[in-house]
Amino acid sequence: MPLLPAKTSSTILFFAILAFVLANTHVIAPVPLVSVVDFQPRPGFALPLAEPVRTVVPLTARFEPSRAHETFEHPSSARLLDPSHAMNAFYTALRRTESGQGVTRILHYGDSPVTADSITADMRSLLQERFGDGGHGFILASKPWAWYGHRGVDLHGSGWHSEPASQQDRARDGLHGLGGVSFEGGPGASSTIRLDGAHDRVEVSFVKKPQGGVFSVHAADQLLGTVDTAAPTIGAGWAEFALSPGAHELRLEVQSGAVRIFGLSFENGARGVIYNSLGLNGGQVQVVVRYFDRERWAEQLRHQHPSLVVVNYGTNESVYPKYLETFYPGELRAVIQRIKDAVPEASILIMSPMDRGERGSDGRIATMAAVPRIVQIQQEAAAETGCAFFNTFEAMGGAGTMARWYEGQPRLVTADFIHPFPAGAKKIAMLLNGALMSGYQRFRGSPRPIS
Repeated sequence: MPLLPAKTSSTILFFAILAFVLANTHVIAPVPLVSVVDFQPRPGFALPLAEPVRTVVPLTARFEPSRAHETFEHPSSARLLDPSHAMNAFYTALRRTESGQGVTRILHYGDSPVTADSITADMRSLLQERFGDGGHGFILASKPWAWYGHRGVDLHGSGWHSEPASQQDRARDGLHGLGGVSFEGGPGASSTIRLDGAHDRVEVSFVKKPQGGVFSVHAADQLLGTVDTAAPTIGAGWAEFALSPGAHELRLEVQSGAVRIFGLSFENGARGVIYNSLGLNGGQVQVVVRYFDRERWAEQLRHQHPSLVVVNYGTNESVYPKYLETFYPGELRAVIQRIKDAVPEASILIMSPMDRGERGSDGRIATMAAVPRIVQIQQEAAAETGCAFFNTFEAMGGAGTMARWYEGQPRLVTADFIHPFPAGAKKIAMLLNGALMSGYQRFRGSPRPIS
């Protein structure tokens, strides 16, 4: 069966073509496909009762279209706060990798931009260019959303039923794997992955369970092996296969029974950076707290041996002001504590959301009032829990940035004033990378010995 019903696919295609025609005839502003498809939390998401906030920031914080051509840059290094030296574990790993002694693994959790490998793809490229290409890292077994992507990877799946943790049809047992989505399929369900470069091994992450089925893994026309997922009790399983230098296409297929897959990890050699993009459509910290099985998620984190875990949520929370003042601070701290308990040796970086704009009754675009409050809560939580904090909101220009990005040329954000175009995403990545590299250079110059 196809990933999306035929009518749904036709509808999405129709709107995509319509948006393209209108944008190119200058009838309306360009509307990307991702803004046509719902990016908001689904019904049954279990958020506390609260209405979306529609209060705009004061007039003094707005920016006129005539100023859209100006450049509003901030020194990104000043936006990375790390008073407790929480990033030292990450910097230590980078130094070892730079000297040719291992792999530095990064787990970047986030919402819809991360789902499309936006920002994270550029971060991966920037770090791998300097420290070595460790491989593509983790990729979901199929596309739970049409816009799911990973730069340099072509992914096609069929016959799978997806269970994203952030959606109403999530896995009820809380087993969502590393990336937050579980896929189940019977005989014939398959995934085909085409890679833009050579990798020397692939690891499949799946669920072991009573009466589990069997799947096979092929590279081009070669059978790499079969895996029987049957086990006395339910739990996580991993199967690793070596890849030949010329293997750029891999196919996973269910042979018998019911198989439950999380994803596949591709690695390349014994040195470099692996930057895992782990985005969830509608992702929020409450998804991790309420719908990830705590011990099973901890097991997934430990298996990766990360040097850095980035927690990059906040955009979807910005329409729930009541939640922000009640449950959000505690649930954010709960996520941080779960990561600390699972991988105490890893650095944790809380990365604030970008600016989020909305159009007021006067037709002008302004920053949503809740965004600075989210940034404040995150900064306080990072300081109190001993984590590093990157203020994306301030680094990109603060209040009014999305207005400037949308009204400027070239346009850097889509018509929803949330999701960046590729040039906007690269801008954020360069700010974050600049902050990390400034911190790394200071660390390298520190007299403190490297353990």
